[in-house]
Formats: sequence, structure tokens, C-alpha cells
Amino acid sequence: MRKYFKLLFIFLISWNIGVLANAQERPASFADLAEKVMPSVVNISTTTTVTTQANPFPFEFPPGSPFEDMFKEFGTPQKRKSSALGSGFIIDKEGIVITNNHVIQGAEDILVRVNGDKEFKAKVLGADPGMDIAVLKMETEEKFIPVKFGDSDKARIGDWVIAIGNPFGFGGTVTSGIISARNRSIGLSRYEDFIQTDASINQGNSGGPLFNMEGDVIGINTAILGPSGSIGIGFAIPSNNAKRVISQLIEFGETKRGWLGVRIQYVTKEIAEVEKLDKPFGALVASVAEGSPSEDAGIKAGDIILEFDGKIINEMSELPKIVAATDVGKKVNVKIWRNQREITKTIVLGRLETSSDFKPQKKVLQKPKKNKIEGLKITVRLLSKKDISERKLPKGTSGVVITEIEKDSPLNYLEVNNIIVEVQKKKINTIGDLKNTIDKTMRSTEKTLLIAIYNNQNQRRYIGVKLN
Repeated sequence: MRKYFKLLFIFLISWNIGVLANAQERPASFADLAEKVMPSVVNISTTTTVTTQANPFPFEFPPGSPFEDMFKEFGTPQKRKSSALGSGFIIDKEGIVITNNHVIQGAEDILVRVNGDKEFKAKVLGADPGMDIAVLKMETEEKFIPVKFGDSDKARIGDWVIAIGNPFGFGGTVTSGIISARNRSIGLSRYEDFIQTDASINQGNSGGPLFNMEGDVIGINTAILGPSGSIGIGFAIPSNNAKRVISQLIEFGETKRGWLGVRIQYVTKEIAEVEKLDKPFGALVASVAEGSPSEDAGIKAGDIILEFDGKIINEMSELPKIVAATDVGKKVNVKIWRNQREITKTIVLGRLETSSDFKPQKKVLQKPKKNKIEGLKITVRLLSKKDISERKLPKGTSGVVITEIEKDSPLNYLEVNNIIVEVQKKKINTIGDLKNTIDKTMRSTEKTLLIAIYNNQNQRRYIGVKLN
């Protein structure tokens, strides 16, 4: 019994020590950290000329009134100066400042305020709308106190962070919180991989730093969720993603992203089932750009990219970010799934910024003709040479144009004028080809179809369809 109590005592002591150790991880105050990094955080103000129409009448029309549009042309164009506020941080003693592209986009004059009192004009060294990053250089010979980037990959959900910025013009504002989530995408740009935090971020915080407890920048505060202010959900660009872009903007004044030249889409459960994959993963190639690195390497529409340069592609959204972060001209191995087996292709990456990848095409409406496909509950007509020419489709394209879609069709999420070009990886040359394939599938035990279409933006896509 005495031995039991001795073990229990040792356990309780160890547990208390552990609790105290964890408690010490929560700072009693952020004052020392804020004092250390505050001199490196700047306020940014921009000026832009805006042209407006002056009202020639001594009265105002009600909003939405038809007279508002009718008489607006009688106004006199007048120019006025518009100001905007943002935040940033210094990364070099010579006065190089990082902020968001949307803070300085279109600005005629940029002023950077340091330590709340000194103001300097700044010029743009380079900007990247794709990741919403801009690099500025203060026009002065003074030396500044820089901060350094930390390793954002080491940041964990629940870690303490502080944000410093210029919300609503109140410069030098410090807020604290934790990392709420990682790898967030909110639909703002192509290369999203945000850190989510509950540290208060408001209008004017854009471009400011998100610090870890060592005083290193692990994020660039970029977006808030909420139309007017912080609701405890803010988003920051991870430092590891930003560092590569920033170094390119400083060196070249522009970005140099890797380019494959494929349009991709998610691998759904239905597509994985048809392709005999164990689970849905990878990126399905919907189409390949002419003259692109992928076409040169033999990548084809319908291939599923499983691995790129040794990195497994768990889902489609990962691929563009990985490719963009790879050096232009690098020779990489790409593992793809084709005809229910894995093969490897070697691709020499091109440069995204110099490509003419998938320009949007003019939408063309066609007069429908009655050729009903009962199994799909749609009506189609044969694709014509005129369609191919007007919609600028690849030469040799064949298929059928959807002219009607019934409400209970398994394709009711598609649109009239979408073009079906393949079913079960077989080209559709005639309406009879489509009917025969559908009828054959209806009689089989596996009633899942893999259909390739061109949508109304002339983008080639694959869809998985379950027949009843």
C-alpha cells in the first residue's frame, strides 16, 4: 500500500510540473515582444485620382430611379484624390517594405510612416496580384530595423501569435490570438494557402505582419471575414509561400512561376470508380494546352496526375501551388494514372507568366435540333465545323452539342451548348455513338459513366455520372 501511495505521489508531482510547464507557454504579457518588433512595422497611405460625374441639378434622384441613368451623362467629369490606408513591415535595413498588392494597386503616391512620426515616399519594386504581395523601397538613405521571416511550416494550430498594423488609421495597433487553422482557401486567388487566426484584423491591417512568439514573421495579414471588421476570423499568407515570391520581385521585379500547361479538375468518387483508383485523389487533366510542356511530354486529357516532382497530389488544389513554386526550366518526373495503370513522364517546366494558357473564348449559342438521348434525358445535335471554328476548338474535335436538358436528367447541372466529346474514354463521332454507349452502360452492372465535355467557356472537363 505504501508503495502505491509513493507511485501516486510521484505521478501527481510529475503532472503538476507538466501543467506548470504548459502554463508557462502562455505569455504573461506581449509587451516585450511588441516593443521589440514595433519599430519594423509601418503604416502605408496611398493616393489615387478618381474621376466622378458632378450632378448638374440642384437635387438628387432616388437610388434606382430610371432618371438617375437618364441624366447621368449631363454631369461634368471631375477628378478628386482618393486615399487608402494599409500596413507593412521592413525586411531590410535599406528600407525594403512588404505589403499587400491590393494596398498599393493603382496608387500614384505611396507614403510609408515609420515609428508613427517619420514619413518617406516609396516606390514599387515589384508586385504579384496572384499572391497579393508587393515590395516597396523607401526613398531615403536612412537605415532601419528589419524583422526576419520565420518558418511558417512549423506553426501549429493553437500557437500564440500577434498582429501589428494600422486598422482604421490607428497605427501601431497590437492584437493577439492563436492560429485557428492552416491551409485555408477562401476563393480570393489561385495560390491560396492561408493561415487563419483569431487575432483581431480589421480594415487597414492588410499587408501587416503576423508574428510568432520569437518575433519572426510567419504570415502577411491579407483578408478578413466580415464586411466591416474583425469577427475573429482573419487570414494571412504563410511566410514560406511569400518568401519565394518576394525574392523574385526584389531580384527581377516580377514573378517566375513554373507552368505545366494543363487544365485540371477534382477526382470525384464516380471518376475514381470508373478509373479503378482505390480512392479519389490526384488531379484529373481536363485538357492540355497546345505547345505546352505537358503536350511536349505526352500528357493527355483524361490522365490523372498522382505525383509531381516526388510530391503526392492528395487533391487537385495542391498541384497549382506546387508547380508554381518550382523553378522554371526544371526537369521533373510526373506520375500519372492512365488506362488503369501508373506511368511516369518527364516534363521540363515552362514559365506561367509568358504562356497564353487557356484564354477565355466567346460564348456561342446554337439553335437546338431534336435528337433525344433517353438514358441521359437530354437532347443533342451533332457538332459542326462552324461550331469548331467559332468556338476555336482544337482541330479534329468531334462530339454532340447539348440543346435541351430535362429537370430530372443526371446531367441537370450542365448547361445548354455544352459539348459531349467522349464517353468512357471513347470519342463521340456521331449521335449514334453516344446512344449506343449509353444503351450498353444501361444494360451493364456498372452504371457509372465518365464523360468529357467542353463547357460554355470552352474548357474541357470530365464528369462522373451515375445512371438510374
